Amino acid sequence: MDLFDNLKENNKQIPLAEILRPKTLKEYLGQSNITGDKAPLYSLLNSGHLFSIILWGPPGCGKTTLARIIANHTNSCFIEISAVTSGVKDIKDAVETAKEKLIYGQKTILFIDEIHRYNKSQQDALLPHLENGTLYLIGSTTENPSFQVNSALLSRTQVLRLQELDDESMKEITEKGFKYLSEKYTECEAEKGVIEYIINYARGDARSALNLTENVYFSSPLEKNKRLISLELTEQLAQNASIRYSRQEHYDMASAFQKSMRGSDADAAIYWLAKMITAGEDPRFIARRMIVCAAEDVSNADTNALTVAINAFRASEILGMPEARIPLAQAVEYISRAPKSNKSCIAIDKAIEDIKSGLNYQPPMHLRDSHYKDAAKYGFGKGYVYTHSNPEYKQQFMPDEIKDKKYFE
Repeated sequence: MDLFDNLKENNKQIPLAEILRPKTLKEYLGQSNITGDKAPLYSLLNSGHLFSIILWGPPGCGKTTLARIIANHTNSCFIEISAVTSGVKDIKDAVETAKEKLIYGQKTILFIDEIHRYNKSQQDALLPHLENGTLYLIGSTTENPSFQVNSALLSRTQVLRLQELDDESMKEITEKGFKYLSEKYTECEAEKGVIEYIINYARGDARSALNLTENVYFSSPLEKNKRLISLELTEQLAQNASIRYSRQEHYDMASAFQKSMRGSDADAAIYWLAKMITAGEDPRFIARRMIVCAAEDVSNADTNALTVAINAFRASEILGMPEARIPLAQAVEYISRAPKSNKSCIAIDKAIEDIKSGLNYQPPMHLRDSHYKDAAKYGFGKGYVYTHSNPEYKQQFMPDEIKDKKYFE
């Protein structure tokens, strides 16, 4: 490093989350199913065997930290790039570095943050180098790899699912943050409820918790050489907790929402509605889910439910947010409390399945269209009885081959 590089490093303000980043598996909190003493990953690392992985989990759950720990534990060269700012050239540069390291017997881990942002050609550029063992990949993503990572790359990697950190781990991380700041700068004292508020605000995101911890510490007043951290100031700095909402969660929330209405739990349905609204979900998407539920799950048990759902869709288009939340909530309550019947849905699915499986027949001759010149010549419509004129007359409407088939039980 030259003089200017040294000056840049010295003048950096390193975030608390980076300073307290765990260096070993023992320091690493949460994810015990992956990093615990009896977990497969722990045994593999101790054996010195490397493999390519995709780390999938929410922000702040420790994906980057775990990748660095794996590199340190296996004494591997660690190359870190972001899919947001890198491309095929960066991959080629990493490959060249990996080849040089192999000469001296060192393995290389290429860590790609937000790998879901790579397009197919960029992902494909990794394949030959993973296959021949030039380097190992650790990719991190907040999105479901099944949707965002192509199948060729998935088949060469192991997906590890990381969960958001539990409250106990978050409490330990937050307390560690205040302890570090107290020892490095000035002693602090947090008012009752501050740590609990930070935990609830961050919702399993260690980075978010430590950022708020750091900000509230330096914003707190000094009294008798001690920083007094109040709950009121913490709330003011946090303002509204951000709602995490990845593409996967978009589908998960919609699923929970529809299943709650189907299960007649209006309170749960209104909660998931509120979460989708708070996260900025398109109200038309929400209303479409209600239309599906009204048709599929309520159906003819209460024919008004579909009308209510369609009107909620129209109202959300006319009003926009935030007013649209009101007709949406009204429709959610109605659909949730309505009696349920899925007979229509089951019937149409059975009929479609039958047709696809080969029960694909033409209408009986008497039901075929007879409104053109030569229809009678072919026998089309012959023998049809107009139902309104002869309501008691029993005629066959099913094809001959399945004339006794019933779809509505």
